[in-house]
Amino acid sequence: MVSPGDSELMLLALSEARGAAEAGDVPVGALLVRDGAVITRAGNRTLRDQDPTAHAEVLVIRDAAAQLNRWRLDDCTLYATLEPCAMCAGAIVLARLRKVVFGAWDEKAGMAGSVGDVLRHPRLNHRPEVLGGVLADDCAALLRDFFAVKR
Repeated sequence: MVSPGDSELMLLALSEARGAAEAGDVPVGALLVRDGAVITRAGNRTLRDQDPTAHAEVLVIRDAAAQLNRWRLDDCTLYATLEPCAMCAGAIVLARLRKVVFGAWDEKAGMAGSVGDVLRHPRLNHRPEVLGGVLADDCAALLRDFFAVKR
């Protein structure tokens, strides 16, 4: 169930996504939250950095682990504007995130139920709570508008 707090935090992730778009990158934003406070936030940097791993989700996981000086982020929640891909879903599982909240579904690469479900795969040792579709229309519109200009 979506809480007002989830929507407010997704709005912050959308702000990061807009920043990525303004810089010419694919508009995906993410933030990591612990005890109700935002630890870190980022937008995609794959094109700017020429780094295929510089997805917003991976960037916030890396930064939070450095700030907290630990790789287990089991008391943290990730907010992302797009359903995580396989790489990001793998990083989420390895970081032991407590919960993942995302906006738009990704029918081409999503690994939280669209194409596959790495996050809740029964054979993996960790499965975060997952909430999808938070401000989905706003998140999807940002991506749709970005790619409409590119095509």
